[in-house]
Amino acid sequence: MKTLRQFLSGDDVIQLAIRLGMLAFLIYWAFVVVRPFVPILAWSVILAVALYPIFTWLTKVLGGRPRLAAAILTIVNLGIVIGPATWLGLNAVEGIKEFAGGLSADGLKISSAPARIKDWPLFGPQLYELWDYVSTNLRAVLHDITPHLKPLASKMLELAGNASVGVVKFLLSVGIAGFLFIHGLQLLTAGRRFLSRIAPDQGEHFVELAGATIRAVSQGVIGVAIVQSLLAGLVFKLADISSAGVLAFLVLLLSIVQIGAAIVVLPVIIWIWMDKDLTTALLLTVSLVFVGLIDNILKPLVMGRGLRTPTLVIFIGVIGGTLAHGIVGLFIGPIILSVAWELMMAWISQDHIRLASAAERISSDEPSVIRPSVVDLDRKPPIRRTE
Repeated sequence: MKTLRQFLSGDDVIQLAIRLGMLAFLIYWAFVVVRPFVPILAWSVILAVALYPIFTWLTKVLGGRPRLAAAILTIVNLGIVIGPATWLGLNAVEGIKEFAGGLSADGLKISSAPARIKDWPLFGPQLYELWDYVSTNLRAVLHDITPHLKPLASKMLELAGNASVGVVKFLLSVGIAGFLFIHGLQLLTAGRRFLSRIAPDQGEHFVELAGATIRAVSQGVIGVAIVQSLLAGLVFKLADISSAGVLAFLVLLLSIVQIGAAIVVLPVIIWIWMDKDLTTALLLTVSLVFVGLIDNILKPLVMGRGLRTPTLVIFIGVIGGTLAHGIVGLFIGPIILSVAWELMMAWISQDHIRLASAAERISSDEPSVIRPSVVDLDRKPPIRRTE
């Protein structure tokens, strides 16, 4: 067999190398140009895929007018981003800046136990002594470790400073998603053709799996977490908590990584009963209990079969996406990583099934190759008659 070098001369090899080098350079340059827009485009595609069933339903309701349906859905999404999401983000940014400023100035403090706890029946004095002991020791520990946390303060301030850029990215993503709604079928066909080139046997299955995973994670994880954090932030604001934005942001993070909002909600309920009157505390407690349990109601409704992606994959997606793309990466990171995980698992399982079926086929064909059949053994040669 002749090699490629035997068919090409020295000049042809040099020209081929130059062309490949120029092609690689153009691909790299194109990636550098497009790289700042990758989070925006990724979030646009995620929004379009996640909300496409709603877009289809709205198009039917409006009498088959997709452009009007896309415009209405885009306006609603922009209202959500500009309104409640911006309010939550700005409050969180202010709280992060305050916390980072305390780290930089060695100003972190733990409040002492309120004296009114002593008057509580049954466990009031014991709780007061425990709180006072913990706050005193934590104050000493924080005094020692705060100087070592100062580099963290700069990272937190940088993240807070990029929040305005993140809002602009969200707005651009919503606008681009509005155009993607209209051309959804053409883009879906193009995606299927592209994947059929890479995986001819599984391209259609991979497209359906990617869409189902995007809808499951974006609606059942990201969507429920946003709703839960917005409601929690509203109740925290009604309770007149100064760090309501930061606490709501923590609820968002804990809900995305599937830990739950109880870690934040329970201490707030305790503080409410210490600071508010009985009626106010009871109403706020009922509201926070409802907020803490709302994910158990919404997730089965929007996810159906449930999420098969491991929690660790979502957690790594949250951390890695935030470090790579800022506040936008907080949402697109777990979705992209979940899609990659599901596609990889489907590819592995398909190869396993193919190998198992091939082995079963070989084992079923083996007796006919090695042994003659029973019919052949019992068959006798025909008898010739001689005249």
